[in-house]
Amino acid sequence: MTTRPRRFRHALKVLHLWLGLSLGVLLALVTLSGSVLLFEDPLFAVGHPELTSRPLPDLATQGRSLQAILASPEGKGLRGLSFPDEELPVWEAQQRGGDRVYFDATDGTRLLQRAKSSDGLLLLMDWHTHLLSGEVGETVLGFVACAGLFMLFSGVWLYWPGRQRALRHLKPHTQPPVLRWASLHRFVGVVALPLLVVMIGTGTTMAYRGAVRTGLSAAFGERAPARPPKTPPSHESIDWPAVLAAAQAAAPDAQLTRVMLPSKDNGTLTLRIRRPGEWNPAGRSSLWMDPVAVKVLGGDDATTLGPGGRLANALFPIHSAAVGGTTWRVLACLTGMLPMFLLVTGFLFWRARQRRR
Repeated sequence: MTTRPRRFRHALKVLHLWLGLSLGVLLALVTLSGSVLLFEDPLFAVGHPELTSRPLPDLATQGRSLQAILASPEGKGLRGLSFPDEELPVWEAQQRGGDRVYFDATDGTRLLQRAKSSDGLLLLMDWHTHLLSGEVGETVLGFVACAGLFMLFSGVWLYWPGRQRALRHLKPHTQPPVLRWASLHRFVGVVALPLLVVMIGTGTTMAYRGAVRTGLSAAFGERAPARPPKTPPSHESIDWPAVLAAAQAAAPDAQLTRVMLPSKDNGTLTLRIRRPGEWNPAGRSSLWMDPVAVKVLGGDDATTLGPGGRLANALFPIHSAAVGGTTWRVLACLTGMLPMFLLVTGFLFWRARQRRR
């Protein structure tokens, strides 16, 4: 009767070990890069004080500068831009290849271009989100994150000695080496389990964000979010100061954060806005406009969503430490370093056991 549980436990040990020594390396490097990216904005500010120290112009001036940007050669291939704000008072645009361009919010002149192939922070972001391999890398990353969750829960299951002996078995040891590395690995894995599950779990949902959002909406019986209406594309000039003024008037309590330009097939302009109470730094609410007629066609308000939609919108701010202040940011940073610690202690434990045998 006891042979099957023993065989299962032995198989689980082997799987836990070799997943840790293979995919665990990739997971540790990804989470380590995430710890650095939690401080991307202050690191960028230190490297480019000429951008962050500028005054923030009013909305009308921003509209005129946006008109100049989109009329320039650099603005022809852009799909969207992030609005200037107090922390970064310049226009930030992302090109199709992943490069980023920064424009003066006063007159629209180009100030800086960052190439993804040579900028350290952009390379690190591409590694953390796509393993430098586009959609294929994102799919692989989702699998690696799922494997990381499996290693966490299987490790706790293998450790669990029963409620009465649980705390006693968490005691770290110094000698012999086999017990030292095993106890350290076990202690960190069990004590930090909630933090690791939150960070790796929310990271996993980023890889499958579409399916996660749809699944949460279905689980709570909510309707799918509305899509922007289609309008005929137009080649007429757009009065951008008037468009931005109309958008702000339609949502006076919101902050304009991003503008997604009309496409060849659809002339509708989408503006991302952040309403009070939203956790996402860019907001998840939006306005849809006919930019030529300067008319608001509708929009969606993320603050009125049901529990499924709110939960889906909360995953990224939690993962990126956009909420929780400095305390959560520091905890998230330390949590990102723990998979590397678990990898190293697990390897040293395995090697010490091999030598002992």
